[in-house]
Amino acid sequence: MHRSGLVVFSLIASAYPVAAGLYPGITATNHTCALSEPVLSCSDQAVPGEVDTCCVETFGGLILQTQFWSVFTGLESEGQLLPANDWTIHGLWPDFCNGSFTQYCDLSRQYDPKPAPNTTDGTPTGTPVPPYTGPSIESLFAEYGKGDLLAYMNKYWINQFDKNWLLWAHEFSKHATCFSTFQKECFAFQGPKASEFDDLFYFFETVIGYYKVHPTWGWLSAADIRPSNTTSYSFSDIQAALTTGYGVTPFIGCGGPRFNETEAGKGSLDNGGTQLNEMWYYYHVFGGAQRQQGVRLPADVAAGSVTTCAKAPGAIWYYERAPGSEAGSETGDC
Repeated sequence: MHRSGLVVFSLIASAYPVAAGLYPGITATNHTCALSEPVLSCSDQAVPGEVDTCCVETFGGLILQTQFWSVFTGLESEGQLLPANDWTIHGLWPDFCNGSFTQYCDLSRQYDPKPAPNTTDGTPTGTPVPPYTGPSIESLFAEYGKGDLLAYMNKYWINQFDKNWLLWAHEFSKHATCFSTFQKECFAFQGPKASEFDDLFYFFETVIGYYKVHPTWGWLSAADIRPSNTTSYSFSDIQAALTTGYGVTPFIGCGGPRFNETEAGKGSLDNGGTQLNEMWYYYHVFGGAQRQQGVRLPADVAAGSVTTCAKAPGAIWYYERAPGSEAGSETGDC
């Protein structure tokens, strides 16, 4: 499930002009975050000018760790497979504190060949996002000694119908550039030893860190909710299992036919989706997202919505992966 590109800027965010690096004039020195107080994002103290924006998230303070449940990749013949007994990574998103969002905040770091939306505000009159036409970012991993990171991402961060790296490039370009703590200037403090792509690698590592502490498969499995082509489930049971695991209620996404478009739901007013396919876990974070410390937030409090799924008993299908679409059978490291 993808969100509309239409955005509404929060009052706090709109008070500061958006440009490359989010905050024009930021220096590339003296961002030693160990010396900074880890102020909670979206709090009254998380304001540019009062904190180091490289060390405290001040632009997109409502953080979402998002995951997919896909049943095939479309590139199985090329060896692009899904991990057994695991959901896959979608991304890490920095929404504004009111739940609205923007995207593609720094076009100097645009690596997405297929930008969606293709303007920065999602409207026809917005600033165009030029498609990236350079080499695959996948080639950077070996060059900068990140082969282990590449291997993990190719196992758990899986695209559908396109090469994996296109999803990674999309997530970085659209979302990472809208974190104050992933501004390019925040990584220049490493001096001559800094990699030109430290922001890229640190973002990917941060996304993985969040993914590994949200074992969606395990939380569902513990409640005897497992992929099946013959057994359907109720939203209330899925929500209860995930709330038990996460501690608060995440957003649960469903696609596929709407329940009232199915034979079982004919005549019903329930127009929720019937195929489980996505999960969003909400946070406010202490300091920057890189610290991976924060306050877990219920989806209804964070964004006002808890699901796009049908609520009727037994209306949701959590389908098995297609034959030949999974790699191995061991449980992933989540």
